[in-house]
Formats: sequence, structure tokens, C-alpha cells
Amino acid sequence: MLSKIKVYKDYLISEEKSSSTIQKYIHDIIGFVKWLEGREISKGLTMEYKQILVEQYTVKSVNSIISSLNSFFIWLGCPECKVKNVRVQKTTFTAPNRDLTMSEYERLLKTAYNLGKERLYLVMQTICATGIRVSELCYITIEAVKNGATQIDCKGKTRSILIPKKLCSMLENYAAKKNIRKGCVFITRNGRPLDRSNIWAEMKKLCKKACVLASKVFPHNLRHLFGKTFYAKYQDIGRLADLLGHSSINTTRIYTLESGEIHRNRIQNFGLIINLTLQNTT
Repeated sequence: MLSKIKVYKDYLISEEKSSSTIQKYIHDIIGFVKWLEGREISKGLTMEYKQILVEQYTVKSVNSIISSLNSFFIWLGCPECKVKNVRVQKTTFTAPNRDLTMSEYERLLKTAYNLGKERLYLVMQTICATGIRVSELCYITIEAVKNGATQIDCKGKTRSILIPKKLCSMLENYAAKKNIRKGCVFITRNGRPLDRSNIWAEMKKLCKKACVLASKVFPHNLRHLFGKTFYAKYQDIGRLADLLGHSSINTTRIYTLESGEIHRNRIQNFGLIINLTLQNTT
């Protein structure tokens, strides 16, 4: 089976899937194959594995793994082994312990700066100010900073990203200080582009000192804050989908959700609650 997985990986590469997507698909498939322990793939076993996933992971994670496996089954020529996604009720409000607020974002930046974490300080601002994915940081190059824009190729789509002038100036100063003259701005000591695990771990170390819940501190939440801020200001979901590189506006709708507390405050101002008992006693 491992030899087939290798061939499948080559197939994904030929289909021009992103490196992060390929890595995830292969990771999910290997996890399933290890669980099989040599047994032949069948619909019954796939359903059993799905139930185990449901008991251990969130619905979103389970469906993501199922998507990886179903794609592999189709390639193998056994689509009958596919299973359906776990149904999830449409989200109406954002979770209060999930969204990163502007004040929390500012505290994270201040903490990173005060700790001398200049690279992390700039990485967070770059993701949040442009809305790029953490895996797309490699497109923020010296050349892109000089031009104030970059072209990102991801998931078969190419999109243009503008880099704010103020951020360009900060990145140019940082690169000059670190003697980075070409290629990626954000690199490791070995000269390799930073990966998401590096950034994720560094951000988590800021939580306690910045007084921000750890559940809110991860790279994708910076992209999320960009999306929420853009939509709140311009109410243009189509344009936001283009900026974020979404193929479907339905994916972008998550950025239009508001917290339950904001909604509660709004409906309390409708004037639709009339307490007649209170009026009769006055």
C-alpha cells in the first residue's frame, strides 16, 4: 500500500496541488493505512474508521480527513469505499473564545516587540495586513516588497496581493538589518522559508504575557481578522473572496458572522419588548 501512496503523491504533484495540500492528504491516508493493519480496504472498515475519528476530533477535522480518503479511494478505483461527511449545523454566531479582537492583536504585537521577537512581530502584521495564508508567506520576497505587490499561486489559482506601503518600509528595514538581499523575507537561520509550525509555536509562547486566550492565537486567525475587518468596513463579500483566494463565496461567509453578544445588543435596541407590568406600576 505504501508504494501506491507514493504513486498517488506523484499524481497529486502532477495535478499541481499545493505542497501543503499534498502533505495533508498523504498524512491522512497514512494514518488510515496504519489503522487498517494490513486489512483490505472496504466500505465497512472506512465507516468504522470514520466513527473513531468522530470520537476524537472536531467535525471540521473529521470531514477534512474524509475528503482526503475519498479522493484516494477514487484514484484507487474503489469509489464504493467512500463515506459521507459528518453533517454539521450551519453556524449562526462566532464562538466567543475563538475570534481574535483588534485589541488582542495589538497586545500580541506589543508583546512580541517587547520580547525582541522582531521577525514574529513582522510576520503577524504581514499575514494580518494582507490576508494571506501562513503557507503563502514565501511569496513575500524582497522583490515583492520593493514592488509593493506579489503574485500568489495557490490551489490552481493566481491572485495579486498588495502590500501596504508602511509595511513595505518596515520589511525593507528588517531585511537590510538581517542582510537579506533576495528571495523570501522571512527565513530561518539556515536560510529556509519559515513554515507554519515555526510560526504557530512562536505565537503560542506570546499568549500568557499578552493576556490572550491560547485558543485564539494561531496564524490563520490573523487572516481571519483581516477578513472580518475588510467585510465590516466594505460589506463586499465578492471582493473579499477574491482577496482571500476562495473559489466559492460560501467559504467566505464565515467572515461575515458576528458574535452572539453583538447580535444580542442589536436586538435589545429594537424596542420590541414592552413591559406593561412595569408601566402600570409607575
